[in-house]
Amino acid sequence: MSNTEYDPFPEVQIPVGELLGGELEARNWSQADFAAVLDRPTQFVSEIVTGKKEITRESAAQIGAALGQSAEFWLNLQDQYLLAEQAKNTATQGKLEDVRRRARLNNKAPIQLLQKRNFLKSTNLDDLEVEVMKLFELSSLADDPPFAMAAKRGNNGEEINVLQRAWVACVRKEARRRPPVGAYSPEDLKRLASTLSHRLQTPDDFADLPELLAEAGVRLVYVEMLPGGKIDGCSMFVDGYPVIGLSGRGKRLDKVLFTLLHEIAHILRGHVDTENIIAEDLDSPANNESVRETEANRDATDWVFPAGFPQVPARINGPWIDRTADSLGVARIVVIGHLQHRKRLDWRTTLAKNAPTVSNVLGTWK
Repeated sequence: MSNTEYDPFPEVQIPVGELLGGELEARNWSQADFAAVLDRPTQFVSEIVTGKKEITRESAAQIGAALGQSAEFWLNLQDQYLLAEQAKNTATQGKLEDVRRRARLNNKAPIQLLQKRNFLKSTNLDDLEVEVMKLFELSSLADDPPFAMAAKRGNNGEEINVLQRAWVACVRKEARRRPPVGAYSPEDLKRLASTLSHRLQTPDDFADLPELLAEAGVRLVYVEMLPGGKIDGCSMFVDGYPVIGLSGRGKRLDKVLFTLLHEIAHILRGHVDTENIIAEDLDSPANNESVRETEANRDATDWVFPAGFPQVPARINGPWIDRTADSLGVARIVVIGHLQHRKRLDWRTTLAKNAPTVSNVLGTWK
């Protein structure tokens, strides 16, 4: 027997023990003779020849050394036979097909996480496939989600990943559960946007936001960020009405407020429609920022500070921030956040200590 490469699935598969037995016969060696060469008990050789024991890395190396072949040669012979037998096993192949199906699903979405979040409820594989297709509105799992997503995210410059697509699909699913009762009114939405920085000065003020947006014909949805998703918010149209999704990433009142206003700007400026969705991380670098991102940022800033922002002193302290917040009619953290974005305050400044967060309030939205 030569030390050559074997086809992984030759037409006739022979157990490696039979091949070893034939090799011993060709050399006129008994099992006892071979056992003595290996310095092993005769029973050890007998169990390999009769198929009761598999060849291990150690025994393959010993057999190869005795017969002038490599350990890989004997391990490959054994693996080829066992894999060929496995390929004939209907039950095993059924389980492997289930593995392939679960892998296809996980290429579409983080299945276990969505089950934990109750966006997917099925555990049966057939039903789970149907649920995933419904979530992404697919006719086949071979298809890609039928929507275009523009993004300014934490992983800027990369393709939108599985987590981000899944988050947006969950926002759309939630939006369809409770569409706004009234028709969309751009005038009402713009009027509301101009008041939000004054309305939203404490976390509790965020509680009624979905109702306020609904009055303008906009559905506001909170879907907790999927770990690693790096999305603050999104805007889209669903069944003809605008939808804004918030992830609560960043948590701070000023960040969530700005994200909301930024997404409102995308809607009012016509940056999104039934086919195009914007999903973004507003903390990502502004390098090569698109025109529409610049427009949305400018609109959001104008709504926060409609009369402009006062001149900033060389030395910024707490009393000045308090006076400025009072004069502008906004939360203290909104002033601090604006100064941080302008790089007039460090992100680690103690002035932002105990900043109000809104995640718990967003979680109460229905």
